Amino acid sequence: MSEKLPAFWAVIPAAGIGARMAADRPKQYLQLGGRTILEHSLGCFLDHPGLKGLVVSLALDDPYWPTLACADDSRIQRVEGGAERSGSVLNALLHLHAQGAADEDWVLVHDAARPNLSRDDLDKLLAELAADPVGGLLAVPARDTLKRIDKHGRVLETVDRSLIWQAYTPQMFRLGALHRALADSLVADVAITDEASAMEWAGQAPRLIEGRSDNLKVTRPEDLEWLRQRWSNRP
Repeated sequence: MSEKLPAFWAVIPAAGIGARMAADRPKQYLQLGGRTILEHSLGCFLDHPGLKGLVVSLALDDPYWPTLACADDSRIQRVEGGAERSGSVLNALLHLHAQGAADEDWVLVHDAARPNLSRDDLDKLLAELAADPVGGLLAVPARDTLKRIDKHGRVLETVDRSLIWQAYTPQMFRLGALHRALADSLVADVAITDEASAMEWAGQAPRLIEGRSDNLKVTRPEDLEWLRQRWSNRP
């Protein structure tokens, strides 16, 4: 892209255990193409010239992080994760504030287990939201027919899929606004599933930027197998 992209901080919440993977370690430390999933998820940001620094939120007793080569990267700072994603992100934002980051700085929050983010999508997000008053996130429009069901698993109606998008990451917001939204939602005991939902609860309308559908989050074993097959066919 020819336009100047904004500088940004990156936050990676990585304190979860990924129980649905049924693996011997948290899913972000499973192997993909000779490196861990987490290393791939960090890589797209570490290779970007606009990165001001990166904060990774980890479990206090995480034994795997120190074994990674990137653990010694001076651009990466480690903080203790929370019980939920929102707490992990909030801890990272508090750390950035303590280090002198400004309220108006852009922060990109990315899933630890989303290792296939493309540089083109990252640059597109930065370019499209550079002057946006709220911020936004990568997302993909629903492709399949969607059903709403009752508690017995029977269809109530077919949902208009043209109005439904699947939220991906990174999600890009101003540091101060995201910090306030997350902190206030935690005090109010509101269920927050991603950063955009915190901003929505705070009365903001994040913008959706269409990204690639293969920016997959590894949640189940078949997700990792699909990525492994795809990566094995790379030149």
